[in-house]
Amino acid sequence: MNEYPLRPWPEAVEAVRAALPADAREVYLVGGAVRDWLLGRPLYDVDLLVPRGALALARALANHLGAAFYPLDAKRGFGRVVWESPRGRVFIDFAPYRGASLEEDLRARDFTINAMAVPLYGDLRLIDPTGGLRDLREKVLRACSERAFEDDPLRVLRAVRLSALLGFRIEPHTAKLMRRAAPFLPKVSAERTTAELFRILSLPRPTAPLKALAELGALTHILPELDAARGVPHLPTPNEDLWLHSLHTAERLVALLEALHPEYDQEKAADFALGFAMVRIGRYRDRLAEHLRAGSHPDRPLRALLVLAALYHDLGKAAEGEKQGSDEHARRGAQIAAERGRSLRLSADEISRWKSITRYHLLPMNFTLGGRPPSGGEIYRFYRRTRGAGVDIVLISLANMLALYGASLPHSLWQAHLETARALLEGWWERRNEVVDPPVLLDGNDAMQSLGLKPSSLLGELLEAVRTAQAEGLVATKEEAIAYARRWLDERV
Repeated sequence: MNEYPLRPWPEAVEAVRAALPADAREVYLVGGAVRDWLLGRPLYDVDLLVPRGALALARALANHLGAAFYPLDAKRGFGRVVWESPRGRVFIDFAPYRGASLEEDLRARDFTINAMAVPLYGDLRLIDPTGGLRDLREKVLRACSERAFEDDPLRVLRAVRLSALLGFRIEPHTAKLMRRAAPFLPKVSAERTTAELFRILSLPRPTAPLKALAELGALTHILPELDAARGVPHLPTPNEDLWLHSLHTAERLVALLEALHPEYDQEKAADFALGFAMVRIGRYRDRLAEHLRAGSHPDRPLRALLVLAALYHDLGKAAEGEKQGSDEHARRGAQIAAERGRSLRLSADEISRWKSITRYHLLPMNFTLGGRPPSGGEIYRFYRRTRGAGVDIVLISLANMLALYGASLPHSLWQAHLETARALLEGWWERRNEVVDPPVLLDGNDAMQSLGLKPSSLLGELLEAVRTAQAEGLVATKEEAIAYARRWLDERV
């Protein structure tokens, strides 16, 4: 095995070295942790390899650090320690050798840059049986063996993600192996595929790896509806197909979220449309950041789900015989989103959010094309329809307009659309008690007693009409609500 001198340990590894029991001396730092250390990247995932007793060591380390311990795979002896270090959360994984020796374990890994190890104790040296350091220096992603993707087809996605994340080129023979293994991706569990997909969608520029997956023939096995959009005409933008429009919408969404991030330097904004967006709705950047942090799932960032929704927002147009200018594509798109969400094993909340985004992504644009920002009653009805996805729909709608028009976006249209967005965001965050969730002045019992009604769909419509009137500022007391209800009933009859 090749060995190379190394620099001092990173802080997280030093803490582990100091905390492990005195008799635990055959422990190796391996995989992505070695790679990131050599690249000077922050180390928050520490992968440790031992000949035996991985679970016991993980428990001992957790006890010493006062950290949480989880048996990732008790049967195979994989354990995880989650340590809240002074610099942030660190995940420390312990695993036994896969194979009879350390070298056999390393050679069975995915890529050479992930097949290096360093002993935690004794001489500080790099163990590199596959030439990982050479590939790291040359910025090349190379499979460890001919069987790398056969053994685990999910490595096709991982290779594309690492290439995009690190800026490495995929070695030609490795790309050939990836293309050959792509048809076997359906054999991978949906949970593992989704986890890797969301890591790709969480990248700073997620569309480049999606293009690479399409070229490798892998996208059709992960997001088949998106792959099928290639070559489908997109009528509002005749110079690009539905596939390119989907990618451009996702790209503009990422750029918009970056521009609206609380730490974004406004002086660096070279894009006029994004700069103007910061002026008009930048006041909500802190609330947007909190909205994205809250998310729908603890292990899957909301930003990644929104990128997925941006990619899928118009895919209902690909349905056979679809009239692309109609609202029907949004209905069909919502069905597609729900079906794909279930196949990816997303949570009920994630599927519901994604479905609502797709179904109602046209609503903000309709307000803008109507010639004025939405009224209080329209804002109320918007959030009644969209529920918790309303803010997400505003973001997708802005990204969609940027993608539709590109550099030719009329300033007056963009200004009007930002006014729509501002009114909807203001309603959600600053006028919630007025226009999103006004107090109930007239409930069902009151309406039945005062107006002689019985439980029915008409009663439900009446109560909604009263609350819409409240949001419009037409009703402020219970007496006014009853009077308004009488007028509404008279007009209805």
